[in-house]
Amino acid sequence: MTLQQLFDSISQNPYSLLYYLLLVPAITFLIGLWQTNPVNGPSVLVRYSYMVLAYMIGIPGIFALTLDVYLFLFERQSIWQMNLIIQILPIVSMAITLMLIKWKIPFEAVPELGRLSGFMTILTALIGILWFVDRLRIYAITYVPFQYIIVGFIMLLLAIRYGWKKLF
Repeated sequence: MTLQQLFDSISQNPYSLLYYLLLVPAITFLIGLWQTNPVNGPSVLVRYSYMVLAYMIGIPGIFALTLDVYLFLFERQSIWQMNLIIQILPIVSMAITLMLIKWKIPFEAVPELGRLSGFMTILTALIGILWFVDRLRIYAITYVPFQYIIVGFIMLLLAIRYGWKKLF
C-alpha cells in the first residue's frame, strides 16, 4: 500500500481518523479536569498519561506538518487542494493537545517529551537543508572529500539543534 492509497482510503472513510484526532484532545481535557494540583507536583500517572497522549497526537501532527511542507515546497501543491482531515486537522489537534498539557503542567514534567521536539527539530532542519539545496540547483563536481561534507552537515544539524534549545 502506498501513501497515496492510504490517503485515498482515509478520504473515502474519514471518520476513524476524525474520531481519533478529536478524541485525543478530549481525553487530554478530561485528564486536566480530573487532575488535582498537589503541592509536590502532578502525579506519575498524570505525567505518563500526558506523555502517551502527546506521542499519540504528536507523531501524526508532525507527519502532517512534514507532509504539508513537502507538498508546498517541493510538489508545489495549491492551498486550495489541501485535504483538511489529513493535512490540517492533525496539526490543529496536536496544537490543542499540547496547549492543554502546557496549561496544566510544564513540559519539563512530561517524560520523554524532549525527544518529540528533537525529532521535529531534526525533520525541520533536514527539510530546510533539502529545500535550500533544491533552490540552489548546484550541479558541480567538487574535490572536497565526502567525509568533510558529512561532517559539515552534522555540524549544521548540531548548530540548528543548539539554536532551537536557546530559542525555547
